Amino acid sequence: MNIDHALSHEEALHTSWDKRLSPALHVEPGDVVRFECLNDSGPRITPETDAEELPEIEFVGHHLTGPVAIEGAEPGDVLQIEILDIEHHDWGYTLIRSGKRGAGLLPEEFPDPFLYHWDLDDDVGYFEAGIEVPLAPFPGVVGVAPTQKGVHSTGPPRRVGGNMDIKHLTAGSTVYLPIAVEDALFSIGDGHAAQGDGEVCVSAIETPTTITVRFDVRTDLDIEYPQFETTGPFTPSGQDEPMYATTGIDNDLMEATKIAMLGMIDHLHEHYDLTREEAYVLCSVAADLKINEVVDEPNWVVSAYLARQLFPDK
Repeated sequence: MNIDHALSHEEALHTSWDKRLSPALHVEPGDVVRFECLNDSGPRITPETDAEELPEIEFVGHHLTGPVAIEGAEPGDVLQIEILDIEHHDWGYTLIRSGKRGAGLLPEEFPDPFLYHWDLDDDVGYFEAGIEVPLAPFPGVVGVAPTQKGVHSTGPPRRVGGNMDIKHLTAGSTVYLPIAVEDALFSIGDGHAAQGDGEVCVSAIETPTTITVRFDVRTDLDIEYPQFETTGPFTPSGQDEPMYATTGIDNDLMEATKIAMLGMIDHLHEHYDLTREEAYVLCSVAADLKINEVVDEPNWVVSAYLARQLFPDK
């Protein structure tokens, strides 16, 4: 693969969205860029960090590499990003923030912070009780600068992308982002080695990554929100496989989601000898939330799916 440019977090790091940021790199449509990215917390969490040493500060923003200016990109155009290759490091972590911070799906159930360090092979993350999680790395944050003035948190996703945490943006995928400012000002980061749909404890397997993409500017497209093409994987193995699922039923989709996830945590705790914190972590990196129906009012159905092949007794 021919690389036209390489950009390291050491020379192009930022932790907020701001259209006034000076571009770290200018590229032409068609150029291939290799990005070196930190994990989402940057240097604050390392393989030596334990839960008692977690920084008692609020989230300061994802540590992103960029921005990159794409010559000729104008508001109203669409930035096409082909994700050509993603490499993860051999270490990652999953963090449950303390319940008082109100982060994640179930902060009221987990009052104390918890940090799990993963040993990552090329294709597998090794967990407790002989559980092995297949890896499919992707960037949690893929975005361009918003049009609004000032400094903006990287936490919430926006119309122009950002922290979307779409686990199917793996190598071979193509992302389309509506451009809001001149030159687009693209940034990327928040590498995940694996994640379940939902990222319920507010972190996946967070890991530093090297991500290679090809840019193009599409003047023939008109979109209001991000779109993408992907080949998955849509299950951990990339094939249809046996699943175990728990359901939540309620007249509020978020409450139904919580019920489904609590059911899965209880199942893992009771049947696989995991602590509730470990079960929550596993759900965040491997369980997929799906909306089964939203048409039979007043109640909606959400289910949490977990592949049986993760477990030694599969």
